[in-house]
Amino acid sequence: MENQPKLNSSKEVIAFLAERFPQCFSAEGEARPLKIGIFQDLVERVQGELSLSKTQLRSALRLYTSSWRYLYGIKAGAIRVDLDGNACGVLDEQHVEHARKQLEEAKARVQAQRDQQKAKKREAGEETAERRPRKPAPRKAAEGDAARKPRPQAPRGAATERAAAPQPPRAKPVTDTSTLQPGQNIKVTAGKGAMDATILEITKDGVRVQLASGMAMIVRAEHLQF
Repeated sequence: MENQPKLNSSKEVIAFLAERFPQCFSAEGEARPLKIGIFQDLVERVQGELSLSKTQLRSALRLYTSSWRYLYGIKAGAIRVDLDGNACGVLDEQHVEHARKQLEEAKARVQAQRDQQKAKKREAGEETAERRPRKPAPRKAAEGDAARKPRPQAPRGAATERAAAPQPPRAKPVTDTSTLQPGQNIKVTAGKGAMDATILEITKDGVRVQLASGMAMIVRAEHLQF
């Protein structure tokens, strides 16, 4: 007993049952409907063999009776069998209908999984196509020699006209404060830049201006520009 191999999966248990009870269980092909209450018969007949537990037997029976080949065998007129293959009654209509619904639901689940896998592959293919850089389409040549005709050049005078465009007048330094008057816009130089300002008052010490920031200050003439 101690040297007997252990069965680790429900498929191994089913294979063992098909070998142990060939008139009842099958490892492949269409399965015969089982006797109602066959689980208890199994417990009594194989108790202690290969260290099989009730949990293992129950799991194996659940897998066996939910397989497609078993559900295909649950049909009108089929006979239930016991462990030795003896007839144990005809299937009633309720059990046949229940098996039919189980089979339809199982097929629907498989089809849904296939559709989901196809959708994922399609999405993955579309994403790959979007990431792949597109090659520029080849340019089509025009009929005849039109494609080889040079582009028309702009008239020579156009460049001259652009070059001769009027430039804004440059600011001039203030040399005489008598020409200034309050309210006049002016620029105050500070370093290399110039700030916009408005003249508030002309005094003997310089010109009082207000910058755009609102700050008022007195500036000497050499720091002012028109």
